[in-house]
Formats: sequence, structure tokens, C-alpha cells
Amino acid sequence: MPETTPAPATALPVLPVLPAPSAQAERLIELGVHRIAGLAAAELRAFAASAEASADGGVLLAVHPDRAPASALAPLLRREDKAGFVVTDMTDVDLFAPLDTVALPDAPLYLLTGVDRGDRMADWSPDEALPALTAEARTPLLLTEGIHWVLQQPAVLERNHCFMTIGSRLRKADGRLDARTPALWISNGTGRDGRERRNAPKVGWCWAGNRHTWLGFASATDRRKA
Repeated sequence: MPETTPAPATALPVLPVLPAPSAQAERLIELGVHRIAGLAAAELRAFAASAEASADGGVLLAVHPDRAPASALAPLLRREDKAGFVVTDMTDVDLFAPLDTVALPDAPLYLLTGVDRGDRMADWSPDEALPALTAEARTPLLLTEGIHWVLQQPAVLERNHCFMTIGSRLRKADGRLDARTPALWISNGTGRDGRERRNAPKVGWCWAGNRHTWLGFASATDRRKA
């Protein structure tokens, strides 16, 4: 992890509390995510009701990435009436799969507990952040999980406080990991994004060895079935 020197304590932003699972289910139904996943609205509502009965705190409802890939979810994001998008040089976004150390429940729907944006790790590289999260018994979010979080709470994506989702990585044919690591942030409307996309939510990538002062590392304490 990066070397640090003592500095005055800086208060980190306070994130909004997640809505109840039933409210999250209605949000996904409103967006048509259940249809993308091949699920009936009643299935989503029943799962949320079960989750609500067992939840002992804030939980994030997620659809398995095999059912609802990032390319289908990203356009559903909204910020200032701007639709979300995937950067043009990430046409292989849906090939970014969970790391071997990330275990997903064998179910179309599941819950994440203790979701955190990882602001304290801003200016760390993904290569530095992953072992630190592992040492803390935290699991890095997948790209689709990060999108689900922003769908439920658009306010978690804000200028100078965006996040990476390093639980998703692309593995090359020779078994090595691609150096790109996915992230969610806000477009400045420059370059190939296009001026019309300024302030839109953006799915992009950064190099695994690079640091960015405005990107934290989203993680959770656990994934579970309801």
C-alpha cells in the first residue's frame, strides 16, 4: 500500500443510507431490470420481502451479472438527466468477470452487506488496494454491483468522490489479468465521450498500477442469499 505521512484529519463524505430491499426491488422493476434478467416482477418482490425479514442493516440488492451484464445496466444510470454509458474503448466490458477470490451466490438475486465507497483509499492503485481490502476481510465490488449501487443511490457518484470496482477483471487467453480495472465516474464531456455527455455517469477503466486522487475502491463485507 502507499507510504503515508501524518496529515490533519479530513472528514470523509457521509453516504446516504440504502433504501429498504422492497424499495430497491421497485426501483429495479421500474427500470426494467427484471426483464433484462429474465425474472418476473413477482420474483423480485418476493426476494426483497425475504431479504427485508432477515436484514439486520443496510443491504444492496444485486442481480447476478450472468443475468444482467454491465452493458445492459449502464444505460439505465442517470445524472442530471444524462444517461449512463460505457466508454468506447471498452467494448469487451461484459467479459470482465469476478476474480477467483470473489465468490458469488449461486442464485439470480443476492445481497451485499456493508457496502463502502472506499474514499480513504483515494490515490491508491488497484494493485495496492486489493491486498489491503483482503487483509480487512472485505470483498471488492464487481462492476455490475457498483452499477446497482448507483442505480439505487445516484448520490454515491459525485465529483471528486467516485470509485473503482476491482472485483471484476478480464483474464487473457494466457491466464494473466488484463491491466485494465473497471470504474464508475462522471464524464467531463471531453474526447470520445462527446460534449453532450458532460456530467453523465460513465463506466470506464484505469490501469491496475495507476493512482487517482478522485477514485476510491468500493467493497462490501459479504455476499449472501436472502
